[in-house]
Amino acid sequence: MKDGTEPGNGHSPTTNPSPMAESLPVIQRPFDPSDAEKEKLSATPRTEVKPTIQPASRPPRAPKVQQKAAPKARQRQPGSRPTDALPTTPRAVRPDRSNAAARSMLRRLVQGEAPPTQAMSIVERLAGSPYANPMVQAAGPDASVRKTLDFALSLAETMFRYGAGALEVETSIIAVTAAFGVDHVEVDITNQSVILNYSAKDQTPTTVLRVVRSWTNNYAGLTAIHQLVSDIADGGVSRPEASQRLENITRRPKPFPRWMVTAAFGIFAAAIVGFIGGGPLGSLLGLGSCILVDLLSRQLGKWRVPEFFAVATSAGMVTLIAMLFWWLELPIAPSLVVVGGILLLLPTGRLVSATQDAINGFPVTAAGRYLSAVLVFGGVVSGIAVALVVGSMIGIPPLDLLQSPETVYPWPVVAVLVFIAVAMICISEQTDIKLVVPTSLVGVAGYLLWISLINAGVGYRLGPALAAVLIGGLARVVALRMGAPQLVVAVPAVMFLYPGLTIFRSMYSLTLDPAMVDDGAIGLFNALTVILAIAGGVVLGDNLARPFTQGLSSNERQRSRRR
Repeated sequence: MKDGTEPGNGHSPTTNPSPMAESLPVIQRPFDPSDAEKEKLSATPRTEVKPTIQPASRPPRAPKVQQKAAPKARQRQPGSRPTDALPTTPRAVRPDRSNAAARSMLRRLVQGEAPPTQAMSIVERLAGSPYANPMVQAAGPDASVRKTLDFALSLAETMFRYGAGALEVETSIIAVTAAFGVDHVEVDITNQSVILNYSAKDQTPTTVLRVVRSWTNNYAGLTAIHQLVSDIADGGVSRPEASQRLENITRRPKPFPRWMVTAAFGIFAAAIVGFIGGGPLGSLLGLGSCILVDLLSRQLGKWRVPEFFAVATSAGMVTLIAMLFWWLELPIAPSLVVVGGILLLLPTGRLVSATQDAINGFPVTAAGRYLSAVLVFGGVVSGIAVALVVGSMIGIPPLDLLQSPETVYPWPVVAVLVFIAVAMICISEQTDIKLVVPTSLVGVAGYLLWISLINAGVGYRLGPALAAVLIGGLARVVALRMGAPQLVVAVPAVMFLYPGLTIFRSMYSLTLDPAMVDDGAIGLFNALTVILAIAGGVVLGDNLARPFTQGLSSNERQRSRRR
C-alpha cells in the first residue's frame, strides 16, 4: 500500500498503518544474551544482508489467522466499506429474474432432469404395478438383512409355484425389500431360479439362490400373497408377522375339495360342447369322458409320469372314447366331444405367463415357459394322433370333419354356458370363492364382443385376439377391485376362445388323410398362431388398462392405511 508497509515485510511500520495492523497486539520476545553471541559468532551471509534488524522490531509470530487477514487488507481499496459489512449488489448489475421460470423450463427440455448415464433405481421397477411407492418402515433397515432376503426368496418361490409371472414376482420382491428398508438389492429371475444379491457399501456382498421345481393350481394362494405384499408395501406388517402369514398361506387348504375339482372338469367339458354346437347327448358324453380323464391324470401324477406322456395319454383317451361312441352310431359329433376334453389340457396359464415375460423383458424365462408349453401342446396332438391311428386299425370309419358345426342354442343360452364354463375353470384352478362370479362375468363380456365381431365379418383369427384384449383390460380392473393379480382373472375367462376344434381337425388331416397333409399343417400353424394372439391380447389389454387403474390401486391402499 502507498500509505505504509505492513508488518512482516522486513521494515518498521510508518505512518497511517492499516486498522487491521493497529488492532493486532505486538508481542516481543525477551532479549536473550545468547542470541547476540550467536549473531557475532555466526559467519553466514544472513547477518551481513540484514544488519539493521533488531530482535525487538522483529515481527511477531502471529497465528495463521492473522497471516491470512493481512492480504485481505492489502486488497481493500481506499474508501471501501469495512470488511464485516454484508455484501450488496448494485441495482444496475442485479440479474433480471422475470423470465427465470421460462429459462428453467427450457433447460429441462434440452438437458433433462438427470444425466443420461445415471443408473436407474431398482424401486422404479414398481411403477405401474399395484405396489408403487412402498412405505418404508420408520425403524429403518432390518437388523438381520439375511432374514429379509430369505423371506423374499420364500415369497418368490411360492408365487412361482402358484403360477405367477416373472414381472409380478420381481415387483413383489422389490416392494418387500424396499418396505423393510433393505436397499442395494438386485433381483435376477431366470426360468426356474431366483437370485438375490445384497451389496451394501463397505460390507461383504451376500447372494442367495432358490430353484422352483414343482407347480400346483392354487390361484387362491396367489391372491392371498398379493394381499400380503400389498400390506407390506403399505408399511403395516413387520417381517416376523409377514413370515408367519406366508407360512399360513402355504399350509392353508385349497378352497375346493378334490372331488369338486373333478366334477368341475366334467361340467366344463359339457358346457364347452354346447357352446361350440354340440347337443345334449354330446355334452353328457363330454362330461363323463373328462371325469375319466381327470381320474387318469391324477393316477399318472401319483406314478410320477412326466407331463408330456400324461397329457398325451389323456388326450388319446378322450379322443378314443368319442370315436368309439360315434362308431356305435350315437347321434353325436365326436370332434366336438374331443374339443371339450383337450381344452382342459392346453397350457393356457403358461402361455399367458410366457407372453407376459417376453413382453416385459424376461426373454430367458419366457423361452423356458414357451418350450414347456410347446411340449404340452405336442403331447396333446400326439395323443390325438395315436388315438386316430388306433381307431383306424380297429375299423372305425372315417369322420366327416368338413361340415362346420352350428350352435343349437340361442345366444343368451350360449352366454350362460360360457358363464358356467368359466366358473368351472375357476374351481379347477382353485380360485378364491369371491372371484368366481366376477371372473365369469368377464368371460361373458369377452364372449359378447367375440360373437359381435364374428357376425360383423372380422374372422375367426382376429376376433379371438380382440376379445382377449377386452378380457385382459377388464381382468385388471376386477383384480384391483378384488385385491388379486390380473392373471387370476384373465386365464379362466379366456379359456373358451382357444381353437380346440381347429387343432383336432388339423391332426386328423395330418394323421389319416394323406391328400390333406398340407391343409393339416397349415391348420395346425393357424391354431398355434391364434393361441399366441390370444395370449398377447390378454397382455395388451392389461397394459392398456394400467393408466386407467392407477387411481384404483391408490384408493385401495388408502383404505387399508385408514384401517
